[in-house]
Amino acid sequence: MRLDLYNNSWYNPGAGFIKRTLWFFCNALILQNPLNPSSSLKILLLKIFGAKIGTGVTLKPAINIKYPWLLEIGNYVWIGEEVWIDNLAMVKIGNHCCLSQGAMLLTGSHNYKQQTFDLIIKNIILEDSVWIGAKSVVCPGVICFKDSVLAVGSIATQNLNSGMIYQGNPALLKRKR
Repeated sequence: MRLDLYNNSWYNPGAGFIKRTLWFFCNALILQNPLNPSSSLKILLLKIFGAKIGTGVTLKPAINIKYPWLLEIGNYVWIGEEVWIDNLAMVKIGNHCCLSQGAMLLTGSHNYKQQTFDLIIKNIILEDSVWIGAKSVVCPGVICFKDSVLAVGSIATQNLNSGMIYQGNPALLKRKR
């Protein structure tokens, strides 16, 4: 890997330096703070910074969201403790979804096959009634179709079919939900 060749200046996070800096501090003080149990304060802050959030959303303590302006959350969504939404690209979460404790939605990676270690970003979509188990990871570009489940500690590197349960690393189809 030649870091002197590394140049991802093409990437635009969708906000200027001042907005990103303000968000960094708000995220650290309010969302990541394990002593703040207030969903309503977190939701208000996310909306101020451009997130689209439905009704009945619960945000537990110690969550981390990279860029709220690249986040859409539907109605009656539950996001557990220590969930990390590392959204360099758009993340869309449908209605009645659950992201269990420690889950990670990861929209970015790097091309390790290139000397330039180019940044790769892809959207993530969780359709309605998706459940992402504790300590699971959804990788860039994955679509979790309606009613799919990613079991505890699993890693989704490919799309999850509707109404199916996936488990493992990489996540494999186990059975119908």
